[in-house]
Amino acid sequence: MFPRYQLAGFCGLPGFAALGRLGTGDLDERAREIEKLAHTYAGDREPLPVLELLATVANAEAGSDGTYRSRTDADTVRRFHMAARKHRALLLLNIQPGRASALGEVKALREWLVHPDVGIALDPEWEMGPGEKPGDTYGSTDGRELTEIARYLSGLVREHDLPEKPFIFHQVASSVVRDQHAFRPQPGVAAVKCADGIGSPGLKRETWNHLVTNMPRGMHTGFKLFYEEDPKGSRLMTHQEVLALRPQPEYVMYE
Repeated sequence: MFPRYQLAGFCGLPGFAALGRLGTGDLDERAREIEKLAHTYAGDREPLPVLELLATVANAEAGSDGTYRSRTDADTVRRFHMAARKHRALLLLNIQPGRASALGEVKALREWLVHPDVGIALDPEWEMGPGEKPGDTYGSTDGRELTEIARYLSGLVREHDLPEKPFIFHQVASSVVRDQHAFRPQPGVAAVKCADGIGSPGLKRETWNHLVTNMPRGMHTGFKLFYEEDPKGSRLMTHQEVLALRPQPEYVMYE
């Protein structure tokens, strides 16, 4: 995966514009936008467009099973996978676990993960503990759970003779990933810490510098921007500013 490719894309879910640009308008139009975006960031690497679809979504209500999460239907996942194939892109299935098991949600997506162009993105700020509700506080994961997920993906890669599979986890604050140095890289899995956080270019650089300091061994970096929220009271960072970050982000995602 790295350093051959530079990843760039949008996230979202159809019918929910607030969750990201990928879920708005015509899917083919969005995919073409993402192709252009990936070329903008590619530099001397091969551009790899990314469609990051929310496959498990945290909810404010517990639901019938008490997990505070819902799953995107298979027809929607299939439609986005077909679009990714058409545009030679990567489909990332984003998981906001609520009170469900993050690894359990990954395993529930096995039918898609056995494909060579499908990876996982985990949003641990939405991974809630007992008594916690999504939106009331940040959830969290830890290095051991990230290793468990990477190990499961590694098993799929080995079993199905797949190319290296991306495993993204989004991080908005230090508390969202506890004991990160317990993470252990796994064969056939490219782990990427994607720095989240809304704000001005200066504030986003501060968050970036804080989150990428003392990174775990074998970890790559990503950076998230927000089309709507970042410019409020400021402006959206340019691609030149993003590429000037050190280490240079290998995945750039826009919501």
